[in-house]
Amino acid sequence: MSRYREPPPKSAPYITLEGAERLRAEYDQLWRVRRPEVVRALSAAAAEGDRSENAEYIYRKKELREIDRRVHYLQLRLPELKVVDSTPSDPSRVYFGAWIDVADAQGDEKHYRIVGPDEIDPARGYISIDSPLAKALLKRGEGEVVKVMLPGGEAELELVAVRYSPA
Repeated sequence: MSRYREPPPKSAPYITLEGAERLRAEYDQLWRVRRPEVVRALSAAAAEGDRSENAEYIYRKKELREIDRRVHYLQLRLPELKVVDSTPSDPSRVYFGAWIDVADAQGDEKHYRIVGPDEIDPARGYISIDSPLAKALLKRGEGEVVKVMLPGGEAELELVAVRYSPA
């Protein structure tokens, strides 16, 4: 039996202007501020002598690896991102960047925004364009009912509102 795993499908390259600015700021903060601080602390810890039992040295090496991993990811991801900052030609339909309101069969309304996979934030209602819910709602208009497979099972949702600016 092999340990090989298929790589995950490539995520959508789309991002909002705010999301792109946030990622660039994160990259700058990690590369220009945080990494030099950790390197200085690592050098100081290494100068203390025996590295095999030096907890500060071990911790700083791990922290530097994590920073370098994230910086490497951002260096590869940022150039391939496509910033979407315009409204679509048909703003009555769901496309990337839309704020949407959906209602389930019991009438409970939920509010979402369709964003890129680098921006998802469940607390703010930001869902990825690659998510099953977003895929089911793409190109739909207000009043349409869609069936979507969610983690809790199949659900029927009505698209109540579509807009391209915050409420």
